[in-house]
Amino acid sequence: MIRDTTPDLPVPRPQDLALHDLPRTVAAHDAHMATVPGMNATETGDTPAATQLSLPITVGAWNLERCLFPEASARNVDDCDILLLSEMDHGMARTGQRNTPRDMAGYLGMGYAYAVEFLELGLGSPIEREFCTDDQNARGYHGNALLANTPLHAPFAFRLHGHRQWFSDPEQPRLGERIAVGATLQTESGPLLAIATHLESACSPEHREAQVAGLLDVLDAEFPGLPCLIGGDLNTGNHNEGDWRAEGLFRVARDRGFTPHGTPDDQPTTRPSLITRWPERAMKLDWFLSRGLTLGPTVVRPALDPDDRPLSDHDAIVTRITAFGERTAG
Repeated sequence: MIRDTTPDLPVPRPQDLALHDLPRTVAAHDAHMATVPGMNATETGDTPAATQLSLPITVGAWNLERCLFPEASARNVDDCDILLLSEMDHGMARTGQRNTPRDMAGYLGMGYAYAVEFLELGLGSPIEREFCTDDQNARGYHGNALLANTPLHAPFAFRLHGHRQWFSDPEQPRLGERIAVGATLQTESGPLLAIATHLESACSPEHREAQVAGLLDVLDAEFPGLPCLIGGDLNTGNHNEGDWRAEGLFRVARDRGFTPHGTPDDQPTTRPSLITRWPERAMKLDWFLSRGLTLGPTVVRPALDPDDRPLSDHDAIVTRITAFGERTAG
């Protein structure tokens, strides 16, 4: 668990970025990552004035694909009380070196917690380089964020099961592993544990199943009995012929008392974007997992600004917590 917090993740030092000569092993990766301050703290800030949330509570989960447009993205979900966000840049040239979670939180008047999934050495893919005006990253951080209209108590982050496969990427070696970031929020019905996460895309369903199992192990140990909502891009069906039903993570979640909440039937949650330019790509990747809560329907909110400019290759999914106490339908 990562429990240290900071108002501003530090700029990586030259030694933090010295990855090329390291052995491509998990042990070497983790030993180096332990020395990098920005990979071992959660950035927090912009605490709102509200002391608790009132039911019903509107929650959005959204993979923002780097977050090219923080303000436009914020306007698209400005009715949400809680946001569970993934693929958020902080100090990347492709997004104007902006601190995208802080900028979205500031625009919305929310508090936020942000944890780094990857420290990236490069500027991104050839398409992403089209958006760069600088030839280097100010920080190179890419990760997940939790935003809320109430203070975030005891924010934390947890790195998920993985093989550090992006560390060995021949074109863009990265430091890090998939991550979850969460905090306890006060509501009129009691405390709520909210967690934003992002599971691995380039792997088998068994890999994602292990990631969910490991996350739930930690939550059971650290927050026993607390009503919980997990949301994000679970990458269901990725590298599995698009069949989200074949994912064992749903069985693991149900066995631990969680109910999956997704879009109706086979409604996809992806779309072509300015970065992902493949119109045939349509997958159902984004979900909520709840325990001890009653949720309304999960709906898709198109990732488009008023001029139909795509904001991400994922649409947002939005639901409402209507009561504490689990419903039976999943």
